[in-house]
This record gives sequence, C-alpha cells and structure tokens, in this order.
Amino acid sequence: MTIDIVKTTDSGFAKKLDRILQRRGEIERDVVAQVSAIIENVRRQGDKALLRYTREFDGVTLKRAQLEVSADEIDRAYETVSKEDLRWLRLAATRIKRFHCRQLEKSWSFHDPLGLELGQRITPVERAGAYVPGGKATYPSTVLMTVIPAVAAGVREVVVTTPFQEEAGLVLAAARVAGAHRVFRVGGAQAVAALAYGTDTIPRVDKIVGPGNVYVAAAKRLVFGQVDIDSIAGPSELLLLVDGSANPRYVAADMLSQAEHDELAAAVCVSSSMVTAREVQAAIAVRLKSTQRRAITLKSLR
Repeated sequence: MTIDIVKTTDSGFAKKLDRILQRRGEIERDVVAQVSAIIENVRRQGDKALLRYTREFDGVTLKRAQLEVSADEIDRAYETVSKEDLRWLRLAATRIKRFHCRQLEKSWSFHDPLGLELGQRITPVERAGAYVPGGKATYPSTVLMTVIPAVAAGVREVVVTTPFQEEAGLVLAAARVAGAHRVFRVGGAQAVAALAYGTDTIPRVDKIVGPGNVYVAAAKRLVFGQVDIDSIAGPSELLLLVDGSANPRYVAADMLSQAEHDELAAAVCVSSSMVTAREVQAAIAVRLKSTQRRAITLKSLR
C-alpha cells in the first residue's frame, strides 16, 4: 500500500480536504449515544457495570477485588522490568518533573488604596485521575506525562485507570516511578465514567487527564462539568509541514508513530515539494513492512 498524494490544484481537492476536516465530528456523532449509555450505566450500577463492560469490550472476566492493582502486584511488576528500561523511565521522569515544576503558579495578594485585599490563591485539586490507553499497545510514557504533573502540583491523590493487559510491567513500573497512589484495571468510556462519578471501588476525582480513543474522548466531553478535564485528546491527529530540506525518513517515522495508535488516527503531511512528498511516500511504504502494528496502521492511513 502507498499513502495518497493530493495536490491543492486537483479538481477534487476541496472535497477531500473537507472530508479530513469533518472526520472527527462524523465519528463522534456515531458513538455519542453508545458512550452516553455507558456513562449512565456506570453512574447507576457502579462496579457491576465496570465488570460487565470489561468482560464485553476487553474480553477479560474480573472479580470486583481485581479491579484495583495491589501494591504487591505493582512491586512484582517493577521487579520484572529490566535495569535498562528502569533507567530510561527514571531519566524521563526526572526531565518531565523538571519541566512541570517550572510551571507551578504561586498565590499572591495585595491591598489596594481602599484597603481591600485582592489576589489569587492557587491550590491543587484533591484528587486527579489519569487515563492511560492500553487496549492495543503499552504506553508507560503516558503514565509519566499525566501523573508527574499532578504530583508536582501537589495533588493529594493521583489514581490511574488503564485497560487490563497481560504484560503490564512497564505501565505499572512507570506508575511507581511517577508517584501514582492507586492503579485500576479499567479502560474505555466506562473508566472515564467511574472517575467522574465514583464507584464502590474507584474514587471520584476532581479532574481527568490523559488521551484515549474516540470513545474515551467522547466520554470526557460528556462528563465535563461534572468533573474537570484537560482536553479532548483522541483519536490521534498529526499535521506535518515540510519543505524540500526535510528528511523523508523522519517525516515517515513521525506519521507512522501516530497512525499506529488506532484505526481512527489521522497523519497528514503538507509539503511544498513534490519530490519530498514522493520520498516520504516511499519511506512510509518501506517502514510499513517492518512495523509491528501494521494492520492498525494500514487502516489509519487509508
């Protein structure tokens, strides 16, 4: 398969561009009804609904006591991770923490000429929920990039939800390195609903952060107001602007790194050079032969 090259001078360009721009809206309209039902069922039935959806969507049968990953399980997972991987996790964590600590705002106040005290008080939220995707790949980087800013801000309790995975060692190790307080084996829109409303097992949070697929994105939009959110992040979208000086292998790598996230991801490159466009097209074709997530990537590129 080769990815299409479309010229702005093509007769059908406007129609193709409109299809790209309208893509997210069309997708989300199709899933909002499903997600609304999931949220309502979790709000009413709590853990019972979570267990049912985990069995239905993830193909995993859990008991209520298994929804939360125990401290012993996290410790055992941490021990299974190689020293080299732990070194990279710690290095990434240090760099992320150093960056976000510089973002911290401070409270301030002053007395105006009328004697009134005016100012701004900055306080961390009590509890934050970090959603970490995991149904089709492992994302320890997402754990670091969502948990560490909350810890740096002084959030009292940071909880992580992520879909059940047989091989979750890196994710659990990242949760420990980042300083997460609790981890739950729940994914999808049902996890967002649990964080927004709380269940007997999963506590209600004040803010939900983290990326996800179209169902997670729709769920975050629907619970906003009941709980705060960071943004609507997902499905993955990437737009690269390149000229004739671009390295086509790097451009291809950037596009494929987003396209492999899920079938609804979108990776688009805009170039002023037809030569570069063809080189990127060829580089993508070469890399596709060796990618581990070829089926998902192909659907995304189509």
